Amino acid sequence: MPEFSLSWFLCSHCSVISRVGKSRVFSRVLHSLKMKLTIKKTAAVKSPVEKDDLTLLDLPDSILECILERLPSEGLNSMAGVSTALRNMCISDHLWEKHMKQKWGEVIGPAAYRKWLCYIATQKEIAILESKKRKMDFDSFENIWPLFKTRTLEDDNSHRLQGSIPVDSVMAWYLSLETGKSSFPAQVYNRESQNGHVGFMLSCYDAEVFYDCHTNTFTARFHGRLVIEENIEWNRLRKPVIDSPPEFLHTSSCLNDLKPNDHIEIQWRRSKDLPYGWWYGVVGHLESCNSDAAYCQCHKNDTVVLEFTQYSHGSRWHRAVIDRNKHREVGNEVDGFYGGIRKLDSEEEISKWKSLWPNSTLD
Repeated sequence: MPEFSLSWFLCSHCSVISRVGKSRVFSRVLHSLKMKLTIKKTAAVKSPVEKDDLTLLDLPDSILECILERLPSEGLNSMAGVSTALRNMCISDHLWEKHMKQKWGEVIGPAAYRKWLCYIATQKEIAILESKKRKMDFDSFENIWPLFKTRTLEDDNSHRLQGSIPVDSVMAWYLSLETGKSSFPAQVYNRESQNGHVGFMLSCYDAEVFYDCHTNTFTARFHGRLVIEENIEWNRLRKPVIDSPPEFLHTSSCLNDLKPNDHIEIQWRRSKDLPYGWWYGVVGHLESCNSDAAYCQCHKNDTVVLEFTQYSHGSRWHRAVIDRNKHREVGNEVDGFYGGIRKLDSEEEISKWKSLWPNSTLD
């Protein structure tokens, strides 16, 4: 186990300490500890055998907790391997929940959490089965069982001292995502654009996603026909907007409210055997309307026009028409199938779509 003196910590984490040090109480405690360090170092000159044995654990718990809360995830992870006492503090869920929210909060949704819970349950079942198997194996060696039992207990104690992370902790989930050991469900904007494909511009599709900490990008495995895309940056990912599988038709609750210039997302799929993707569009005017807001009655009509202005006016993908009162899934094998609709009321969502706009109009 590495030597972990308070003097080393004060030097290595001076930026964190300076932020915490704005507290008067902490300043007094820190001054006291530095005085002790000075005295011990002075004594060490007279007696080289003596060592500075003042450690981080000499800090009051409230101050130590305050420092740990300000450490980055890498520092908190390193600290957990120093000693059993620090490990118990550093693996606390409340410390890691902040890091989870800061780094993963925009891309992790309920589906990802459910997947993690299933993983935890599986790992616990495996641990139980392995424990039973070990016991059966040990029971078969009656003559040397006491020796094996003693060795097993020693190994278990050593394992605990080295700081194993509970499988159901937030820290374990964070590190599993960070190292790419665990994938999670997310949605990818403009899929396959890294592969030079422009056919999915201003769409968002469900995928199973892995993180690569070396490149700070993601690899996505899309649902339906097996397609993999690499080097996806953070700004092309979001958590699923609807907590249901991508094959399910979304029940539209906004149809009666739709009016021209509203921003929407609509489900669309090429054929019935493929999952839906979400496509950005706006509500347009009927052909019989002159688009004058003072006289427009489009919001009262049973027919709703949807426009996808990333496509040229002559494109068959530029416009679609749905029935406000009876809309379910509509379409055919040539033009694809249009499904549920979400009305976008959030300026953040609308701005996100606009930031992904293609450089030129599509055909």
